Amino acid sequence: MAAFRALIAGVACALLLNACVTTTTGGFNTEPSDERAVRDFVQLATGYFEAGDMNAARRNVNNALAIDDRSSQAYNVLALVLQREGDRELAQETFQRALALDASNSQARNNYAAFLFEIGEYEQSYQQLETVANDTTYESRDRAFVNLGISALRTARPERAEYAFERALQLNSNAYPASLEMAQIKFEQGEFAQAMNYYKQYVTSSQFFNVVQTPRSLLLGIQLERRFDNEEGAAIYAVMLESLYRDSVEFQQYLNLNR
Repeated sequence: MAAFRALIAGVACALLLNACVTTTTGGFNTEPSDERAVRDFVQLATGYFEAGDMNAARRNVNNALAIDDRSSQAYNVLALVLQREGDRELAQETFQRALALDASNSQARNNYAAFLFEIGEYEQSYQQLETVANDTTYESRDRAFVNLGISALRTARPERAEYAFERALQLNSNAYPASLEMAQIKFEQGEFAQAMNYYKQYVTSSQFFNVVQTPRSLLLGIQLERRFDNEEGAAIYAVMLESLYRDSVEFQQYLNLNR
């Protein structure tokens, strides 16, 4: 939170300086830059959104749009705010507005794809993610491929899903969601050695990022350890599953395995 306050203070200071400097001295152009102001307001809005303050996020988005009502980035953040507030129809229209203004805005397209997935529009989500994943300039391309793989599974494209998860791991070997999905796919295909390799990769990466295993991952761990006759390893995952997720569907499935 301290880092966030520092960010807010820094950007606010920059905005204040831009607003105050209106003259030219010494041959340098010190007039305020609308483009810079819009960028700073969008950054502020994003920070407030991530901190959960929708009112402040919306206020800063409105400030950005007051300067440039064709800012794709500003509409992207506004769409996220509307989505968080439950205004789905307006959120969808705003995502579409952001992309109409700048079709190359992969961040907005990725967020729109996530929105579509959330409301059950899986085919549309898949189509949007294909575009994002093919953007070689997008900084979060590995995550786009993970999301593409998940959408591919939901739309009955298993081969495309496998390809997407493999691409995610090529781009980022620590993309642990992709490792888990590949472990599950290989397990279901009966390729248990490969499944175990992917699972170990998932465990290593998730531990590095201090990510707690899910009920699904723990159940898969139990199944894999038993495939290799490692009852001690299976028992460790079973204890974790029972202690963390006793009320989960996966725990009931585990109990059924023992009957």
